Amino acid sequence: MPLSPRVPDLAALDLLLSVIELGSMGRAAEAHGISQPSASSRIRYLERLIGQPVLERSTRGSRPTPAGALVAEWARAVVGAAQQLDEGIAALRDETGSHLHVAASQTIAEYLFPRWLVALRTREPGATVALRSGNSAEVAQSTLEGGAGVGFVESPVIPRGLQAHAVGTDTLTIVAATPTGPLTPAELAAAPMILREPGSGTRIAFEEAMRAVLPGWQPAPVLELSSTTAIKTAAGAGAGLAVVSSLAVAAEIASGALHAVTVPGLDLRRTLHAVWPRSSRLTGLAATLYAIARS
Repeated sequence: MPLSPRVPDLAALDLLLSVIELGSMGRAAEAHGISQPSASSRIRYLERLIGQPVLERSTRGSRPTPAGALVAEWARAVVGAAQQLDEGIAALRDETGSHLHVAASQTIAEYLFPRWLVALRTREPGATVALRSGNSAEVAQSTLEGGAGVGFVESPVIPRGLQAHAVGTDTLTIVAATPTGPLTPAELAAAPMILREPGSGTRIAFEEAMRAVLPGWQPAPVLELSSTTAIKTAAGAGAGLAVVSSLAVAAEIASGALHAVTVPGLDLRRTLHAVWPRSSRLTGLAATLYAIARS
């Protein structure tokens, strides 16, 4: 039996629920990855279909009209059923295809993901995984755009539109070519530094840690490099102090090729997160990989 033309499309109903949840057309548009004019157009379409306004807009945001609240109540069941349908179809595709696209920031991709992949292949022998590595900002963007079924980032800053769930912790380590005594945060700020490029989770975490003890501090690195290996090589050559994950320099510190520098009072701990769009749920291989990462 064909649906009545009075039934709104799912995208408009889902957007209405997001506007009500987030309290703003702009925030809802960002969460859905569309422009604010496109979001407004969808809401106008919904209002024309219903014949009544569904939102009251003001400088403080948007809230539902009585008719909008009623439509939203009905829409929750419809959107929820659509999400279940999507999950079921995804599960069917996983059963036949068993292919997963993953995006991960460099430290996770190089030092944690290989172990996760071995565990995933043990549970799902037929699984095939494509990994895209980049900095945390690139991973977040790829995941938002649907280029990855799940992403893994080191940055403490999670873009709107993504939900983040902790999968572990890491500690940044400051390293030098020669043994160096403890430094104060101010002494570290004055030292020549080798940092990752802007957008890197390692750099963002380091900058937040420094500003927590030196408000207003701005980085002025002597080198910006997008490769952890290049940073370790430059540090070993004496170009400056480098900030890297403890996972990345454990072998070099153990061998004496690099030396850890302590900075009392500077908290360099950070949380690693799995991320995926707020509008979706993990299923199939993505859900299995997330469970492995958490364990």
